[in-house]
Amino acid sequence: MYAVLLPIAIFLFFYFRRKDVYDLHHAILGLLFSVLVTAVLTDGIKDAVGRPRPDFFWRCFPDGKDIYDQLGDVICHGQTSIVKEGHKSFPSGHTSWSFAGLGFLSLYLSGKIKAFDRRGHVSKLCIVFLPLLIASLVAISRVDDYWHHWQDVFAGGLLGLTVAIFCYLQFFPPPYHAEGWGPYAYFRELEESRAASQATNVNSKNAQSTEAHIGCQQDERNNNAFMGISLAGDSSLKAEDLESGRR
Repeated sequence: MYAVLLPIAIFLFFYFRRKDVYDLHHAILGLLFSVLVTAVLTDGIKDAVGRPRPDFFWRCFPDGKDIYDQLGDVICHGQTSIVKEGHKSFPSGHTSWSFAGLGFLSLYLSGKIKAFDRRGHVSKLCIVFLPLLIASLVAISRVDDYWHHWQDVFAGGLLGLTVAIFCYLQFFPPPYHAEGWGPYAYFRELEESRAASQATNVNSKNAQSTEAHIGCQQDERNNNAFMGISLAGDSSLKAEDLESGRR
């Protein structure tokens, strides 16, 4: 739950600061997508590999007495569900989920605070690596609790982080990109808004030009009509003057 709730809390913090619904929507969607894909892959690999956990002996022989048949095969007399769970050591589920959720958060933070802007801010890198440190502590605890081998947590962390990177890049530009602080949808909406604004300005200019042209034509007609009335009302003008005026 911490691999989901903690990132969502960070997403909400940035949402209340910037009021960007596109960022919040795609961040939560990418996070859930990352954790879900990682969980499906992890469970599938667990069932396919079936590697025993480090504590499998006590799962198989709860009383500490190992029993074998005449051929030397192990006869487990532990609880069936516990023995079955003991064959799901590789890869570590808690580790893969932690790196899927917290790895996604690390990428999100690196884009938001522009950690790769080439200005050498070590404090930004500390913020970026903090979620990965938490995920690493979870992985270490699984080995200390004797639930996984070190290879299990290493593979689980690699799996979760790989899925997190792919899912993050589906919704956000790379963190080192100039536009890495926002989702693709935000910039796409911004481009569409600019295009619509430019089209509106062009239409407005065309309308103003048309109105000006019509106004000029109307003024010309009025001037011609005024000249005609003036000439017709002046009886002192001769026919020759009218003819020369026409020419």
